[in-house]
Amino acid sequence: MIFGRVKPLDAILATAERKSLHRTLGWFQLTLFGIGCVIGTGIFVLTAAGAQKAGPGLMLAFAIAGAICIVAALCYAEIAAMIPVAGSAYTYTYSTMGELLAWTVGWALILEYAVAASAVAVGWSGYFSGTILNQFLGIHLPAWLSAAPLALGGAPGGFINLPAVVIAGLITWLLMIGTTESARVNAVLVAIKVVALTAFVALTLPSDSFSTAKFNPFLPAGVFGGFGTGVGAVGAAATIFFAYVGFDAVSTAAEETKNPQRNVPIGLIGSLLFCTIFYILVAAGAIGTIGGQPIMGPNGIPFPTGSEELARQCALPQYADMLVCSNEALAHVLRAIGWSKVGNMLGIAAFLALPSVILILMFGQTRIFFVMSRDGLLPEKLSAVHPKWKTPYVVTAMTGIGVAFAAAFLPVGQLADIANAGTLYAFMMVAIAVMILRRTARDHKRDFRTPALWLVGPMTIVGCVFLFFNLPSAAMLVLPIWGAVGLVIYFAYSRHHSHVGRGIVDADDLADSTLH
Repeated sequence: MIFGRVKPLDAILATAERKSLHRTLGWFQLTLFGIGCVIGTGIFVLTAAGAQKAGPGLMLAFAIAGAICIVAALCYAEIAAMIPVAGSAYTYTYSTMGELLAWTVGWALILEYAVAASAVAVGWSGYFSGTILNQFLGIHLPAWLSAAPLALGGAPGGFINLPAVVIAGLITWLLMIGTTESARVNAVLVAIKVVALTAFVALTLPSDSFSTAKFNPFLPAGVFGGFGTGVGAVGAAATIFFAYVGFDAVSTAAEETKNPQRNVPIGLIGSLLFCTIFYILVAAGAIGTIGGQPIMGPNGIPFPTGSEELARQCALPQYADMLVCSNEALAHVLRAIGWSKVGNMLGIAAFLALPSVILILMFGQTRIFFVMSRDGLLPEKLSAVHPKWKTPYVVTAMTGIGVAFAAAFLPVGQLADIANAGTLYAFMMVAIAVMILRRTARDHKRDFRTPALWLVGPMTIVGCVFLFFNLPSAAMLVLPIWGAVGLVIYFAYSRHHSHVGRGIVDADDLADSTLH
């Protein structure tokens, strides 16, 4: 039976030990990995997109997304410490619900990480073009070289986002060199990012420009914008939720972590709690100083982010300086309230720090590829580890090409919504897996137990489904279409080459487990 192909926990751990990645990461590096991914995208890149969906209700959107992330993180913490191998939700599903569902989760994670990395690359391009080239060098990169085509929701005159392609290529090269080198670079970038955001909060919240009147109306599009519209506070929460994928990337690094039973839960929950505070404070500072009301369409509903209609409105002089139209939102806010030099410095910080987000997202994606290949579901050549760099260089190069292509031709708002479809599905499956393991592996060692799992597990499932159905309809359709393509590949190739299906795992890996 298809749903009977469950990979035993002992086999999963034995496989990881036999063909493993080098363990180099501690709890501090894991926490920085989480912070590096969470703080960045939602603040530097998606603040404008979230404000267009919810107006000042963006603060409520961050709280909604954060609350769902906290319960999901609690589920992740238990299962990641219990099964400390690469693969994240894919591996967890394999050990509980079988191969077919594990394949669908892994396939969704490939979409999630690659598209999210593309979104951040596009966001980085905005700061690079606006701050580095325009403000400092006086160079105005033509629209056809710095934006996606208008036909795909980009800017008027756009053809290709060249800076986004370049940064995707550089990060791919860095990841191929090695994990330890990547982590060291990331630590420096995270420090720059946290200092920049702290300065932003310190300058905006006490500012003379700050006024509570700018929060009125607080919910111009309401709490629920309507099914398939992707607007309102919940619609904004569904979009910015993708920035929280950082804690998921921490769990994908479990196999390269020293003492994962202790360090993974610390990295997961610590990074999430630290980052959520910044989300709400920075959103309050941005909206309270220059306002964050959306540009409304003729039907009284905000124009969709990444849409052709919004791009045309933002090209008009009366809207050009609004928060929702900025490609470098936080630097724009500081310039507008008289802190131009600091705003430019923040733009530099974003320019330097956003690559850390791309790095971690691509790191997670390549490790999902690596583990699926190691299980035989994808060609095993993809899991080849470079003899010198000790990294899965083949899948890293493939990932870099895919990320660069999407970043070249799609706008950030659409990319974020698409990535969320895979994210929410994976998080839901992790919650289900934790609850199943509580029954099927009662005696397995758990250094971290999710408190009140009977409540936290169902809350995670309901929260993820709830946000999924508040994505724009086009983004909701991407997951089933992508999933259908994945099922064709599974039944045409993966099912026949699976190690579990061929009995290789049960024979060899369990034997390895006994020997070790």
